[in-house]
Amino acid sequence: GLVIDGRTLNLILQGGLEEKLLALARRCRSVLCCRSTPLQKGMVVRLLRRRLRVMTLAIGDGANDVSMIQAADVGIGISGQEGMQAVMASDFAISRFKHLKKLLLVHGHWCYSRLAKMVIYFFYKNVSYVNLLFWYQFFCGFSGSTMIDYWQMIFFNLFFTSVPPILFGVLDKDVSAETLLGLPELYKNGQ
Repeated sequence: GLVIDGRTLNLILQGGLEEKLLALARRCRSVLCCRSTPLQKGMVVRLLRRRLRVMTLAIGDGANDVSMIQAADVGIGISGQEGMQAVMASDFAISRFKHLKKLLLVHGHWCYSRLAKMVIYFFYKNVSYVNLLFWYQFFCGFSGSTMIDYWQMIFFNLFFTSVPPILFGVLDKDVSAETLLGLPELYKNGQ
């Protein structure tokens, strides 16, 4: 593991030693930055995103973590005794740190699965509609006339674009929460 305090981190970020810090951090299983300022936390997250080209997740519970949460791809705020500033700046909010496992492994898996299915659904819906319009143009001699009435088009988009995503969002759970918590390696299946 690597432990860096705020003064050392300031020397690294100001002195142009980012590459050496990244090379050292890659060899460690965990890196802990302690006694650092909010600006330094945000700079470390931006450094990791820019140089390593990785997706970052930042977790914070107070106002001093806001810049770090906003710099990360995914920000999680923990509501607690230090106030609600981190929660207001985050993408997701949890009440205790112990809920992070369920948020990532269960709800993250379900969300990833739903989004993957919905992307395929939207391609199917749009290809079907464009295919219908394409073949109609052969029928009408490429005159550019519309095949579908304006109101029918509104209802088509209303029912085929809004109802299935709502049903998928509410009802679709491919694996139970207990199974996902028991087998964390299922998180990688969709990727």
